[in-house]
Amino acid sequence: MRILSILLFGFVILPALAEQNRVEEFMLDNGMKVIVQPDRRAPVVVSQVWYRVGSSYELPGATGVSHVLEHMMFKGTKHVPPDEFSRIIAALGGSENAFTGVDYTAYFETLSKQHLERALELEADRMRNLLLDEKEFQRELAVVREERRLRTDDDPNGLLWEQFNAVAWRVSPYRNPVIGWMHDLETMSVADLQHWYEQWYSPDNAILVVVGDVQPMEVLALAKKHFGVIEARKKSVYRARPEPEQKGVTRLQVKVPAEQPILVMGYKSPAMVDVKEPWEAYALVVLNSILGEGDSSRLTSRVVREQKLAVSAGSSYDAFSRLSGMLELEAIPAENVDLEVLEKALREQVNALKSIPVSQEELQRVVNQTVAKKVYARDSLFYQAMLIGMREANGYDWKTLDEELQHIRSVTPEQVQAVARKYLIDEHLTVAVLRPKKTDAEGVKKS
Repeated sequence: MRILSILLFGFVILPALAEQNRVEEFMLDNGMKVIVQPDRRAPVVVSQVWYRVGSSYELPGATGVSHVLEHMMFKGTKHVPPDEFSRIIAALGGSENAFTGVDYTAYFETLSKQHLERALELEADRMRNLLLDEKEFQRELAVVREERRLRTDDDPNGLLWEQFNAVAWRVSPYRNPVIGWMHDLETMSVADLQHWYEQWYSPDNAILVVVGDVQPMEVLALAKKHFGVIEARKKSVYRARPEPEQKGVTRLQVKVPAEQPILVMGYKSPAMVDVKEPWEAYALVVLNSILGEGDSSRLTSRVVREQKLAVSAGSSYDAFSRLSGMLELEAIPAENVDLEVLEKALREQVNALKSIPVSQEELQRVVNQTVAKKVYARDSLFYQAMLIGMREANGYDWKTLDEELQHIRSVTPEQVQAVARKYLIDEHLTVAVLRPKKTDAEGVKKS
């Protein structure tokens, strides 16, 4: 870990550079937050506009509306014809795109720094002047429905995860797919999008993040010029729907034509938003890294390489999700290995974390790897902006990005064991399996 030590030490011994690249935060009079991270390694800038709305805000019968609206944001305003936004950015030598998540929708451009104002001008225009044309809407809706068919309905892994979330969560809006249920996509109207746009696309519900070769005060002046003149709307109030307590293991089985079986296990676990003791969330971050992140994790080293029970195995956990989440495990069994045998092997690794404290040596190695991964992610202008935007859109302060590293280093073996015993229990567990279904084309009667 010598490289990591040098890299981290560099942040300490270069205060002048750190001061020069200090993140600056501003608030416009209309409630829009502006965050600027100078990074002058190249004359390039990344601009991102984040809206605090995603699929977890959607109500039954209207799933997918956030994602469809994201598509329509490129289909013209009072001043810009359909698809012209993308053509303008491309003509300036830049690139642009957008994405919708469970808790946010974001739009971004990467381009030469002298064109930043044009990007902000275009973003501000579609924040308040979007035109929702019926023909464009129907065309784009067909695109989204086809996207759903390709990525979910005809993708066994996508279908398994969709079914897993729908069953694991009883009430939490995380049970709904970002792309939406097909029935909702078939009945969606332009009026639904217009209502969603007016409800959530407002400067007081948005965050502008700019990272690159810029001066913070100059970015602020541009933000005031283009976004500051947009009036705030009365923000909608999100009504939380607490997840009821689970009383035992929940199981589901998905049988579709597929190349290989898959096992998914999810333990309901708190995020930083709802833990009483913040160290628990950081301990879960470290536990997740020990269990299933990277080639040296226990799932990979023991279940895949040593026991040869799986061709792949890993885990994931997000401490900074907007709502309480899960620690999830996914594994693909090796040939001729039953899913029940694989589940037992994964459970043994979970139980080992409960019964025996992780050694200080393993803990230090994993902590170093986790910190290194987070530090290296910041080397990219785009990911610097994305990390800031995600943290802010989920209701956390961007400053937690720096605080997180120190907290992770402070996690102890006893804390890892404590959260394993508290949260990785059957009462929190949902198990989903994908069992490949034979097809007529294979010369076998359908099961």
